[in-house]
Amino acid sequence: MTTVRLPLFPLNSVLFPGLVLPLNVFEERYRAMMRDLLKTSSGGSEASGDSDEPRRFAVVAIRDGHEVAPSAPGMPDQAAKTAAEAGPAAGFGDDPIKALHGVGCIADAATIRERADGSFEVLATGTTRVKIHSVDASGAYLTAEVEELPEESGDEAGALAEGVLRAFRSYQKRLAGARERSLATGADLPDDPSVVSYLVAAAAVLDVPTKQRLLQAPDTASRLRDELKLLRAETAIIRNLPSLPAGDLTRQATSLN
Repeated sequence: MTTVRLPLFPLNSVLFPGLVLPLNVFEERYRAMMRDLLKTSSGGSEASGDSDEPRRFAVVAIRDGHEVAPSAPGMPDQAAKTAAEAGPAAGFGDDPIKALHGVGCIADAATIRERADGSFEVLATGTTRVKIHSVDASGAYLTAEVEELPEESGDEAGALAEGVLRAFRSYQKRLAGARERSLATGADLPDDPSVVSYLVAAAAVLDVPTKQRLLQAPDTASRLRDELKLLRAETAIIRNLPSLPAGDLTRQATSLN
């Protein structure tokens, strides 16, 4: 077993390999993380934050029932100040690993730009799934010992991917009609089974526990089978819904990211 230690960024959402992750970083613990990631960059300038060198951190979803420090926008000044100065494990209890899911995803920050107020604008991309073995809160921010998880194909992944694409096109059409707006067309979707599985998992309107289950599926085929069932079930629900204002269908919690 080969492990590496990486900075850890907990979120109320699931990051999948290949997906883009924009972040608005204002808490001091994560500002410190970004400053350290900038120091590791040897290509590109620290001022612009653009680099060809990998600047990796692990993203992991927070388990239901656990809260992170509150977001600052719109908060009273003192509450925002408290949130920004929170310690590395604030909001995660005495043993942070219990507040987090056991599988996450490595993010490679292509762009890290510091604003005048000291916050950061970050654009990263998910690369590889990882298993979280331990979490350390002794530094300025959380770090984790992680093991990269291989992506096995599994049986009949290609045929399953074709079925998932068909089901996803149907799901998109139903969802677009229900929300009275257009979604991406099936023509925009790839045909590589693993890429299909991650893109559909990210694009479907599912809760965090379900997305987490898809992330940690043992292989691509298993993930695709699960997605096929989910898409068919969700499409049937949307089809049988009475006429409902689009706002009612979209009134659900969303991630700041």
